[in-house]
Amino acid sequence: MTVLGQWMIVLAVAASGVSAIANVGKALGRHTFRPSFFAALSALCVALASALLLTLILKHDFSNGYVFSYSDRSLPLGYLISSFYAGQEGSFLFWALCSAIISLALMRSAQRRNVEPWVMAVFMIVQTGMLILVLAKSPFRSVWDMFPQAPAGIVPVDGRGLNPLLQNIWMVIHPPVLFLGFAAMAVPFSLAMAGLWKNDASMLIRQGFPWVLFAAAVLGAGIMMGGYWAYGVLGWGGYWGWDPVENSSLVPWLTAVALLHTMLAQLRTGKFVRANLALALVTFLLVVYSTFLTRSGILGDASVHAFTDPGTVVFWLLLGFLAVMAVSTSAMMAVRWKAMAPQTHDTMLLTRESALGAGMLLLVLMAAVVLFGTSLPIFSNTRVEGSFYDMMNLPVAVVMALLIGLSLHTQWESQDPAEMFRRALRGGTVSIVSGIVLVLAGVHDLPFLFLATASVFALAVNIEIAVRVAKGDWRFLGGKIAHAGIALFFLGVIATGRYSSSERLVLPLHQPREALGRTFTFLGSVARPDGKTGFTIAIDRGGDARIRMEPVMFDAGQQGIMKNPDIASFLTRDIYVSPLGFDPESSGHESYTVEKGRSVEVGGARVLFVGFDMTGGHGGGAAPPSVGSVLEITRGGGAAETITPFSVMGRGPDGSVHSSVLNAGVQLVAMNIGETSTVTLEVDGPPGAARPATVVVEASVKPFVGLLWAGTLVMLAGFVLAAVKRTKEGGRSWK
Repeated sequence: MTVLGQWMIVLAVAASGVSAIANVGKALGRHTFRPSFFAALSALCVALASALLLTLILKHDFSNGYVFSYSDRSLPLGYLISSFYAGQEGSFLFWALCSAIISLALMRSAQRRNVEPWVMAVFMIVQTGMLILVLAKSPFRSVWDMFPQAPAGIVPVDGRGLNPLLQNIWMVIHPPVLFLGFAAMAVPFSLAMAGLWKNDASMLIRQGFPWVLFAAAVLGAGIMMGGYWAYGVLGWGGYWGWDPVENSSLVPWLTAVALLHTMLAQLRTGKFVRANLALALVTFLLVVYSTFLTRSGILGDASVHAFTDPGTVVFWLLLGFLAVMAVSTSAMMAVRWKAMAPQTHDTMLLTRESALGAGMLLLVLMAAVVLFGTSLPIFSNTRVEGSFYDMMNLPVAVVMALLIGLSLHTQWESQDPAEMFRRALRGGTVSIVSGIVLVLAGVHDLPFLFLATASVFALAVNIEIAVRVAKGDWRFLGGKIAHAGIALFFLGVIATGRYSSSERLVLPLHQPREALGRTFTFLGSVARPDGKTGFTIAIDRGGDARIRMEPVMFDAGQQGIMKNPDIASFLTRDIYVSPLGFDPESSGHESYTVEKGRSVEVGGARVLFVGFDMTGGHGGGAAPPSVGSVLEITRGGGAAETITPFSVMGRGPDGSVHSSVLNAGVQLVAMNIGETSTVTLEVDGPPGAARPATVVVEASVKPFVGLLWAGTLVMLAGFVLAAVKRTKEGGRSWK
């Protein structure tokens, strides 16, 4: 079955290449064989290869190296299925599968509009490139090919298993949604390239609007799911850490949303022709660039999420794919630049199309800031912190929120400033009143106050107009709903990002501790059937009912000690408790948890936690990936000594596991990589120095975090409604 799967990929590459060549010939007016047959054949081969890999996984065929690497016999069905795309090889194949399905829908649409040769030629060239990557990084290799040190001819009894952090419902859904969004971004790219090739500036705008809406909605949903997973599983208390891999999916989404705004303006006024073509091309180029960042290993030292050992062939294939696309798109834009000039030229500023253009520029500026910070580690040893993105994007967000409200009071191709401000007066009054209320409530941080009042203005204006529109045709509500969602999201970001409060608590058994206006009491630990240890913590606040929370820790073997928070959600706040360390013994040894950049007295020495060393590897290849903890130790008045104990994050076929001992009686027992990175050290105490079981937790109160999640859902609902409307319009108008 493994050999058959490999041949299916080879046949898919050949069929997609033939389809691309045949479509090029047909576009040039030459008689060729049927390109649609080979496109369908390629899609069928990709589907069969995917079915074969899934069958290998479900049958626990550990003679296949990919199945051995990412699954085991204990996984339930849902997680077994998700192991299909848990690794680099399977995720490439899944992306190709999404692209193959989209190719069939796009082919049918292009045939109806008599543009199949041009559109499908571009799309199938992209699909061929993707399939070549799958062929180079194939999931259909034997365990002995992937792990040369494994005993020859002996099939492993069980697999290495799925990363415990991925054993979560959101990580079952999040990656395939993200890959579907990436694959869909190739459609507007193909339409734009086909339009440039055919010298038809209207091709993208006539046929691409529903596709861009679909791609932006799906990619946005994938990003949101990833944020929710991080919030509920990783335990560092946030939902977005500005990690380079996180950013690499955000940047093309921002440019896709920018494209939506100027496409709407071109539909109504004929403006922004060049901008739309450029954005459609750049957005998919950013998807490919994102893939290069996360899959080439180039960010292995800058991100804990990136793959660090993809192999030389994959690195150069990704780089070559990106270079060819960048050069070809730039050349096509240069050749057609004069021909794609806008239809009208005016200098009016306070019009609807000017507002949409300004919104596009703000989104592109935000994308450029994120792209700069994400790419900086490639060109220098400098890395930007999360505060850089916050500081740079905050003023952009303020202007964007104001523009979201004001733009709805402008007119197409005409301006009347007095009328615009008169219409905006009601929403402006609401925002000013809300600003006064916020000041009285204690919000004195001016940048956040400006963003909050601007967001309230945008929310008020969009609700006001949405109510009016709903009385006429509800199908026109998509944009208003999406903008209202963005305003809610901004308010949630302000509340959680600026006004959350947290404390680190050491909780001995049955000994209450006061923090955050509440009383925290550790009631005991519970060993769960799934191997996890839950810590029951009671939280009391005055006359409120007692809350019982149960964060968990567990030994994941290959991945080290994992920690999952528990969250109690209320209308106006979340209470968030994440475990940091646990001492179940009473024999006298003590645990010390130290944050990055801080020091602690351990066993007669001062230990400074400098940071993590990522050079040990983070995925791919035969060697187990590991992470080093850089520690600077000073004993007495002597010179500081730097040591870097490595914690192995995986287990090889020989079953070896690494344990990091610093010196006699002191051991590195846990580490936490996240917004607040920590390591936990354990030191033996004097005989008889018994102490009660103790858990160390990070407790937080996060006000109005529900606004953030509600805002993302409302925004996505607006995208979906707009996509349905535009699809129906396209079906009536373009047959």
